[in-house]
Formats: sequence, structure tokens, C-alpha cells
Amino acid sequence: MTDHDSVDHSSPCGSSGAGCAGGAPGPAPAAGTPGLGIFDKELLDRCISCGFCLPSCPTYALTGEETSSPRGRITLMRALETGDLAPDDPTLTEESSFCLGCRACETVCPAGVEYGQLLEQWRDHQWGGRDRPWIARVLMMLVSRPGLLRLQGLVRRHARGPGGKAGPRDATPAPSHPPKAPEQPVSLMLGCVERGLYPQVSRAVRRLCPEVDVPASQGCCGALHAHNGDSATGEKLARTLGGQLPGTILTTAGGCAAHLAHHLGRDRVRELSEYLDEREHRPAGQVTVDGRRARAALQDSCHLRNGLGVTRPPRELIAEVADYVELPGAGQCCGAAGTYALLRPADSRKVLDPKLTEVETADVDYVVALNPGCLRQLEQGLRRVRSRARAIHLAEFLALAAEPEPGRPDSGPGAADPREP
Repeated sequence: MTDHDSVDHSSPCGSSGAGCAGGAPGPAPAAGTPGLGIFDKELLDRCISCGFCLPSCPTYALTGEETSSPRGRITLMRALETGDLAPDDPTLTEESSFCLGCRACETVCPAGVEYGQLLEQWRDHQWGGRDRPWIARVLMMLVSRPGLLRLQGLVRRHARGPGGKAGPRDATPAPSHPPKAPEQPVSLMLGCVERGLYPQVSRAVRRLCPEVDVPASQGCCGALHAHNGDSATGEKLARTLGGQLPGTILTTAGGCAAHLAHHLGRDRVRELSEYLDEREHRPAGQVTVDGRRARAALQDSCHLRNGLGVTRPPRELIAEVADYVELPGAGQCCGAAGTYALLRPADSRKVLDPKLTEVETADVDYVVALNPGCLRQLEQGLRRVRSRARAIHLAEFLALAAEPEPGRPDSGPGAADPREP
């Protein structure tokens, strides 16, 4: 994949110029217009080209180009669907990759366009077979092998075992008042990336919620596949995981939560902060730095915020144990976007850099993440600018509040807590 500024966009809607001219959106196809069947016609026709989505789009903010906005990309999709643009048109190739898939446009669309679904359909067509980025192919192959995922657990020692049998080090921090008991079994989804890179997150969940079961036999949820041109496998994996995890599925990854909720139903899936909120869990203790309450900010998970509408619970939980600081761009994408930071590192950094400036201006001790990809992105960014702030997952942050001697953020972004087993 190339970075966006290396691509020639002299024609706003591709080499043929189909669909728009001079940056203006093209008209929606007339009712009954035949198509190639790449897209769900009802979804594609829903866009009224009003432009409300433009200010919400991170890539449009970077370039100011119509084709790099949701409206412009839907114009490209229509040109592809009608055959006015060939599948190998360079602008189609570029824009299907340049989009972050953050779904911020969906929250401001008056017509209810499900842009995330359209993007999946676009990449299913655009990224088939060898046209899929090789990094994505390798990652999809790895997470499709349950044996490799379980091996990560043996090496990295993520949480495991049935609920209610936590060991001494996994004992739950006592909340300020007893939480409500769950109405059905709760199964913790470990996550492909998280169980390998951040096993301490699932261990922190077991300390917060000892009632949670952690089934050993669980695979990938399929979100990685759905976002990288194989939505059929993504759905299959989601339904398989739904059968492996009984009761409510508890996840610590916003992207996985949105994907599972789409295929299994919203009633079966809960992200950690909303699960704690629904149980009226109030964390004990506080996170301190040099004897004072820590200053902590939040980086929203795009799919959790824009796909599932979860914004209040994580903020309230953080405010229980620290002085919460709202970053101006907390609800905007950090540039991680699943595999995006690997496929387009330069563009990913451009999206992240303003956020790093906000963190430094706010003078916070911690930046709390709700997604492993966001956590990795923030860790690397904060390390690059030599920030004193530490990126940390919400589960770790809440568990840290109950520690007798909370860790210090100046130990470096991503530094392991010495008290972790």
C-alpha cells in the first residue's frame, strides 16, 4: 500500500473522471438502474450526497479532497457498481485503502447511511485474493488457527479458568458497594491481538469481575477478516465464537464488540465499561501520582463510539478513580484502525499526531484506551514524542486504582507493572 500523498488525484473520481467533476458529488443512480451486484443497492442508494459527513471524516480533514470523504467514496462505489470505473482504477484502489473505516460519518448522516457495511462490501470486491495487502493476508491466516491463538496463552499467560475461582492474585478489588449479579453466565472474549500483546488486560478483568468465565477453547471473532476484504469468513468466525462462549460475551476491544454485536445481536455482547456500568460497579481506590490523584484522559474506540454508541460509561469509571480530562479529539480516530497502522504507517501517524499534541497540552498522566489496537498506537506515539504520559487499557487502569502502591506513569509508555504475575 502507498501513502496517500504519493498518489496522483488530478481527476477527483478516478482516471475516467466518472461520477463527479471538480470535487462535486455525482448524482445517485436512477431507481432501477442495473448494477454489478457488488453493493447492497438499498444501502448504496440511501446516500443523498448532502455532505454532512465531510467535517467528520479524518482523511478528508487531511487532504480536503472530495474523493477522500465518505460522500466522495460512495460516488466511487456507485461508479464501480455501474461499470463506469474499472475495478483496477487507481483511485478505487487507493481510496478503498485510505479510508480508516472509523464510521464517524454514520453518526452525523441524516439519511442513516451504513457506511461501514458499504466499506466491507467494497473491500470484499477490491481486496479479493492476491489483491489483498500481504500484511493483512498473513494476519488473517494466523488468527484463523485456534492452535496458534491458544499457544499465545501458554506463553503469555492471559486469564483463564471458570468464573468464581480466581486465585489470590486475581482477587477482585472491593468496589464501593456490591455490584448487581449478572442474570446469565458471562464469558470473557480474549481477543487475538490482546491475548498475545496485552495478556495483563484479561488478568485485570478477572480481578475486577471474578464471576467471569474464560473458556480456553475460543478462536477469533472475525473482525479482522471483515475489515480486510473477507466479510463472509468474518461472519462465520463470529458465529462460531458465539457458540464457544456461553451467555453474555464480555469484550475488552471496541472493534470486536461492534463486529460481534452486528452478527450475534446487541443483547449478547457487552464491552467492559458498559458491563460494569450496567452492574452498577463502582471501582474502589484511586490512581495516584506523586501523592496526588492522577490526571487521566480517554481515547474512544471508534467502533464502540460510532457503531455501538458507548461513550458515557468509560468516562464515568475513569472519573471515579482519577481526575478526568476530556481531550478535544477524544472521539476522533487515533489512526490505529485495525490493520491500518501497519498498511499505511505514514497516514496513520498523520491522524495520530494532533492527538499527541492534545495529550501534551492537557498535561495528563494517563491516556486510557478501550481497544488493543488503539493502545498499541498510543504507546508507540507517546514513546516517539517522549511523552511522560502512559497509555493504559481501562481494565488495567481500574485494577491499578485498588493497588496499595499504584504504578507511576513515568516508568515509560507501555512499561509492565512490576506487580503483574
